[in-house]
Amino acid sequence: MTDSTLATGSAGANLREFERAGKVLVGGVNSAVRAFRAVGGTPRFIASAQGAYLVDVEGRRYIDYLGSWGPMIVGQSHPYVLDKVREAVGRGLSYGAPNVMETELAERLCALFPQVERVRFVSSGTEATMSALRLARGFTGRDRILKFEGCYHGTADSLLVKAGSGALAFGTPSSAGVPADLVKHTLVAQFNDLASVRAHFDGAGDQIACVIVEPMAGNMNLIPPVPGFLEGLRELCTRHGALLIFDEVMTGFRVAHGGAQEISGVVPDLSAFGKVIGGGMPVGAIAGPASIMDMMAPLGPVYQAGTLSGNPIAMAAGLATLDLIAEPGFYDKLGAGCARLIAGLEQAAAAAGVPFSARHVGGLAGMYMLASPPDSYAQVMRQDVERFKRFYHLMLDGGIYLPPSPVEAFFFSSAISDADIDETIAVARRAFQTLMA
Repeated sequence: MTDSTLATGSAGANLREFERAGKVLVGGVNSAVRAFRAVGGTPRFIASAQGAYLVDVEGRRYIDYLGSWGPMIVGQSHPYVLDKVREAVGRGLSYGAPNVMETELAERLCALFPQVERVRFVSSGTEATMSALRLARGFTGRDRILKFEGCYHGTADSLLVKAGSGALAFGTPSSAGVPADLVKHTLVAQFNDLASVRAHFDGAGDQIACVIVEPMAGNMNLIPPVPGFLEGLRELCTRHGALLIFDEVMTGFRVAHGGAQEISGVVPDLSAFGKVIGGGMPVGAIAGPASIMDMMAPLGPVYQAGTLSGNPIAMAAGLATLDLIAEPGFYDKLGAGCARLIAGLEQAAAAAGVPFSARHVGGLAGMYMLASPPDSYAQVMRQDVERFKRFYHLMLDGGIYLPPSPVEAFFFSSAISDADIDETIAVARRAFQTLMA
């Protein structure tokens, strides 16, 4: 047996582990953005996580604004979640057969979202969006889909066209290996620009199976919808017989208990969920009305399956997390803490004379090296990327762990205390002053 326990406290251990990983893992990582190519430098190899903190293999502690890219809304290693996971582990790791917790978690989703009557669990957000597209095509009998430049919906071939998130961070918003014959079925519009969507429907409305959108874009940094945008998408899809798919893998249960749908009041035909509903374990879900969802196998002709779908450990972690976020006042406290952090960052930047802005919705936040928050992909891409890189490493050296990319939103958890916020603002104040020195 191999002892994989990570000893902490060794200077230079992050670099050594990165070099070691590079010999056996592609780029030394298992998800591209983790390689720090967007900011430069050496990735931190995490040895442990507890509450609001990450600890790397050198023994350095960081205040965690990564949150495993979103799921850790109640903080890392929450005792209640761990207890429920341990209970589930004691009953077995995987069955390959139905388990009651699948039903319980699906019942939670159906209760929270009135239009949701059926749920299909999968093992990732990519699986959820990919399967939602297949379902939309099978339901409508159409081939074309419409997405938005800078919105990222995972790594399914049809969706890696002018994508956001890691693709933008690497300067390659499309991917090699995606067949041209498939790409021709993907139409691309501009987020927050309803006219660009209308133009596609005017030209090919009877061929479009669905519009898929992050209802609050979080993969070209955080960009909320402008008034009327989501409502316009809903009207166009209804008029032309296309399905509206909300990708709430990131926003679901993070911006509000009922996700972006609760805030906007716009009801999609299908929703993709992930991250928070797994409490940190790999999970995704497609959800919608029975009239559409029952087109899936075993009831309908749209095939979808997954050996580990509905994994009992993931279901246990998700149910425990949903218990915690359902507590009265959870989102009020989460939003208030995040707002306090945002205000402090903006004040620190203004005092140093750094063009900087930030915003948040619930526990999802964005920061930009721009004088005012952007409303579009084009505006996001005008920020000072080199200044962000310098700022990122000044914050990291000061013990603040942010997503390593200027086009990623960051994540606030209920475990982050007022003292943590004060420490973050103090580090940011020094960082902004250094940028202008």
